[in-house]
Amino acid sequence: MGVMDKPFITSTSNPLIKQARALRQKKARRESGMFLVEGIRHIGEVVEAGWDVESVLYAPDTLTSSFAHKLISRLTHKPQPVSPQVMESLADKDNPQGILAIVHQRQTKISNLQPMGSAVAIVSAQDPGNVGTILRTMDAVGIDTLFLLDGGVELYHPSVVRASMGALFWKTVVPASFDEFLHWTRARKYQLIGASAHAEMQYNLHSPASPWVLVLGSEQRGLTSEQSKALDITVSLPMMGRASSLNLSVAAGVLLYQFTGKK
Repeated sequence: MGVMDKPFITSTSNPLIKQARALRQKKARRESGMFLVEGIRHIGEVVEAGWDVESVLYAPDTLTSSFAHKLISRLTHKPQPVSPQVMESLADKDNPQGILAIVHQRQTKISNLQPMGSAVAIVSAQDPGNVGTILRTMDAVGIDTLFLLDGGVELYHPSVVRASMGALFWKTVVPASFDEFLHWTRARKYQLIGASAHAEMQYNLHSPASPWVLVLGSEQRGLTSEQSKALDITVSLPMMGRASSLNLSVAAGVLLYQFTGKK
């Protein structure tokens, strides 16, 4: 039997379509424990990484690549074909790709976390695109754990998923309070390196002691003075022009390449 055995869904009021559309909203993601993954590359990554995929919806007329058809043929559950009009009602308006998946979220508690290598922590991040981009950069430099401290961005926001370019599905992401994070890392002797525009030491003069955690403040506030004092050291990126700071994900990229390159 082929993947086309399921009848087309042509109504936007179909219960599965309504469920998928609702997952654009934080409330539905929180209550259901599921989220949307859109695009053939991202769905390929979530499947390869072994996440629990609830449903895959696709528009056969839109999805024409051989990679897409190979992926569809090896899905555990038969994908659900939908009309182009139904897919259009669900898809990201800026970059529709003709396929999306409903996926079960994963939750990692800091109390269950096993000691790992170096990591990144962000305090109260506000921009989901920054969180996704930082996950993508972590993947590039071989860092596997991200702490999201004191709330902020919801991990399964569509912009986090999209900006991570699949890296989200391979990383361990741990929500925690700043105090929980301090207790966990101190007990395991991590060096905590903060980034602050007010720090006296320039980033390229510091040689991290392994293992370390790069701790970044929120886009608006940065690290508070109390948070900075709780860390082992804070470093700054020199600003030569009129801007007072770099974008959070850009700063993270510079620092991660610097610190992972030092032995």
